[in-house]
Amino acid sequence: MKIKKYYLFTLVGILFLSVIHGQNKADYKFGKITAANFDLATDKLDSGANALIILDIGSTQFDGNNKGFFTLIFKRFLRVKIINKNGFNIGSHEIQLYHRENVYQKENELHSENQAEKVTALKASTFNLENGVVTETKLDEKSVYIEKYNNEIDIYKFSLPALKEGSIFDLEYTVTSPFYSHMKSWKFQSDNPCLWSEYHVTIPPCFHYEMRLRGDSHFDIDTAKLVPQNFTIQEDQGTSADKMYSVIGNSIDRRWVKKNVPAFYEQPFTTTLENYNSMVSFQLDYFQWNDENERHDYMPTWTSSAQYLLNHENFGMPLNHENGWMSDDLKNSIEGASSDLDKARKIFNYIRDNFKSINKEGYSKNSLWTQNSLKDVFKNKQGNTAEINLLLIAMLRKADIEADPAILSTRDHGMADVSYPMINEYNYVICIAHIGNRDFFLDASQPFNGFGHLTSQCYNGWAHIINSGKPRAIYLSPDSIKESSLTSVIIINDEKGKISGAYKSLKGENKSFDLRREIQYSSIKNYEKETKTLSESEMIIDNFGIDSLNSYDQPLSVHYDFELKDFSNPDIIYFNPMLNEGYKTNPFKSMERLYPVEIPYKIDEIYILSMDIPTGYQVDEIPKSVRVAYNENEGMFEYLIQKGQNNLQMRVHLKLDKAFFPVDEYSTLRDFFAYVVKKENEQIVFKKTH
Repeated sequence: MKIKKYYLFTLVGILFLSVIHGQNKADYKFGKITAANFDLATDKLDSGANALIILDIGSTQFDGNNKGFFTLIFKRFLRVKIINKNGFNIGSHEIQLYHRENVYQKENELHSENQAEKVTALKASTFNLENGVVTETKLDEKSVYIEKYNNEIDIYKFSLPALKEGSIFDLEYTVTSPFYSHMKSWKFQSDNPCLWSEYHVTIPPCFHYEMRLRGDSHFDIDTAKLVPQNFTIQEDQGTSADKMYSVIGNSIDRRWVKKNVPAFYEQPFTTTLENYNSMVSFQLDYFQWNDENERHDYMPTWTSSAQYLLNHENFGMPLNHENGWMSDDLKNSIEGASSDLDKARKIFNYIRDNFKSINKEGYSKNSLWTQNSLKDVFKNKQGNTAEINLLLIAMLRKADIEADPAILSTRDHGMADVSYPMINEYNYVICIAHIGNRDFFLDASQPFNGFGHLTSQCYNGWAHIINSGKPRAIYLSPDSIKESSLTSVIIINDEKGKISGAYKSLKGENKSFDLRREIQYSSIKNYEKETKTLSESEMIIDNFGIDSLNSYDQPLSVHYDFELKDFSNPDIIYFNPMLNEGYKTNPFKSMERLYPVEIPYKIDEIYILSMDIPTGYQVDEIPKSVRVAYNENEGMFEYLIQKGQNNLQMRVHLKLDKAFFPVDEYSTLRDFFAYVVKKENEQIVFKKTH
């Protein structure tokens, strides 16, 4: 993915960083901070910056160890200037540490001892300028703690002390790792501007990695060279003398530097900035001591990945158990079912309606692995996404319905790379039920999902069905779902001489899901109150109701009666026939955009109005009817209005036939919506007759 380079700020007056301008190496030393270093020309900063990353430098190298193989050594130095209190969060840090192979066990083919990643040489200090004197507050080791994330990852957490507006902090640490298939990736951008971001890797000749560049691939420095190295490897032989090996050859030395990196701000209709963040990552392809030795392949296939997942105790292994503990509830749940499809619906409804999802952290957190046995999930009637949907698969299989898990990456987690399987790029599990000649996509962890429906978060590119026979990919594209809505408004002159009306809005599948969830966390009464408050300047609402609220396979419908307030005998009335529908402002406010627009689904919105001309008034002005195409056949906007002898008829139709809009289409899309907003806010002018 290419992203145009765009500088949001210019920095001057940073005395201690003058060496980085026009030179190829940053000169720094931990804690070397003077009073002059605090003299920033803040008026030249990006006005939205809360913190400035002065230096962020990382490196990975390999070292021979005493266990017969190599250790990865990752080092990082970070220097940051806090601009205001909103920048304090950059002082909180989390380092993920693997304590066993995350996905593949192939490291054991070359060394048998399974170690854990460790943080060493951690130093962190905050520097403040007080009465012209620089004070240093060091990180207290007691404030560092380790949190268990799952069976394979711990999180090393700490926060910089004594942060204030204007503080500078230095952070330096090393991570040693035996897991060479997990060579550290590097992100060159964040939500704060950065003066110098650098990553340097040196890879021994026996390791062969595939490198992946994502986002803006322009670098101020990008070097590649061969450097001669000699690695000494020692292997403990117990009571015998240790074996010593030497690996001599030309290592690959790569270095990337970006200078003056702008902050990466999120804009509306973005799945996640991670898809477009400038980043380099690595996947081990193969290991070979030299041309004469056996080659060890590490690049996984989906067949090997599927087999690994199916045999994993926190994924597929429980599906192979007999699971007799669910027999009685299964029998009761499918009672009266007349077909396999009917059985599947009943089982899905049973799981969805009786089990509570405990994914408190949202979609983006990893919900790929179970934390509890399926039996415990069944007993406690709650679980994470993986647990609930794997339980659904187990029940379907016990009912003799073919079903498999499928893994995907949700929109806010980022798009998985399709070039090779990397399980850690996936964060979500759904169920695929194979009934007749159809596949039904099921997610019982979302309480308002209908049978065969997935939320828009799941439509984020390639998902993979995991089975032992034929694991296969399925493409979940936002372009494959369409959000259709139909709103109708009827306004009449009633027998009491008032202008009254009826409103009805039939929501699409995704808006129905969102509204059901909103009402669950609030109430129908609160939603009614919010609707009335939004409209109180224009109308008085009565007989408010919502249809199909608990019928999750059906679209939800909102309806109410109303009385217009504007028609209280003035000489001229300005009336927006869209009422509270339509677009009030352009959702695309920025003049420029650095990454594509990603709408969750195709849009198909229709608004219909039938209105009696108010008694005692005539139409003085009326908007013009228009039809506008977007990129010829990729969408359209239609605004049709017609005046009859005693009434007005209006139909407004907005349609987009795709959900993804590349950067070079942004201005066209922005102009299109600007026109829609302008047109939908035009008014009818009613003039009193005499």
